[in-house]
Amino acid sequence: MSSFVVRLRFHGDLPFFLRSNVSALERQLSERTSVKDIIEACGVPHTEVDLILDDGQPADFGHVIGAKTTIDIFPFDLGRITSFPENRLQMPNIRRFVADGHLGKLVRDLRLLGIDVTYDRDAEDRQLIKAAVGQDRALLTRDRRLLMHGAVKHGYYLRSQNPLEQTVEVLRRFDLGSALAPFSRCLRCNALLEPAAKEKVLDELEPLTKIYYDQFRRCAGCGQVYWLGSHFEKLQKRIEAIRSLLAGA
Repeated sequence: MSSFVVRLRFHGDLPFFLRSNVSALERQLSERTSVKDIIEACGVPHTEVDLILDDGQPADFGHVIGAKTTIDIFPFDLGRITSFPENRLQMPNIRRFVADGHLGKLVRDLRLLGIDVTYDRDAEDRQLIKAAVGQDRALLTRDRRLLMHGAVKHGYYLRSQNPLEQTVEVLRRFDLGSALAPFSRCLRCNALLEPAAKEKVLDELEPLTKIYYDQFRRCAGCGQVYWLGSHFEKLQKRIEAIRSLLAGA
């Protein structure tokens, strides 16, 4: 077949992924190609795309382009884009995540806020994909090629390299403000915390902790014991900083 030109218009913050940071570009094709492959060839992971319009009509990732056309690509935008609600490509209410090995500080923040996120700093790409697919989790990463894997349905590319900013990004992208439950999840293993009677954990406490503290919680997974020690004030300040940034959206 003869070659044809496809014009792509990237909306919202999607030009972030394009080399020249432009909002529109053209691709000359010589064969029929899926719209997913065309978009990702430009550097935009499919997990960042919520709505595709081919010449004004909604299309999914498997839609095949075989002639000259204009494609509009929109990001997930928390309801600010109101057209074609039945043709959206991203789930709006994801509450479970898996993070890659470079995001340890982000993971600690999310668990501190009560968000369910699994993490293994030594996990390989195939393990991350398996967790995302098998456990129905959104993949958090700064590796766009990982998000382009065909098996990955939901995920997010962190724009910032700052852990505090990354935390706010995730909370905004997945609209997690109402899901926050600080100090309810283990920072080490992600399991939920349960109330623990002092006499049940007494043998695991330092002498001064036995004297000055009476309320404890134990992780249902790894058994780690928590109490409102000197570290608690520091963690509270971290939560307040996150909430403050989130409110400033």
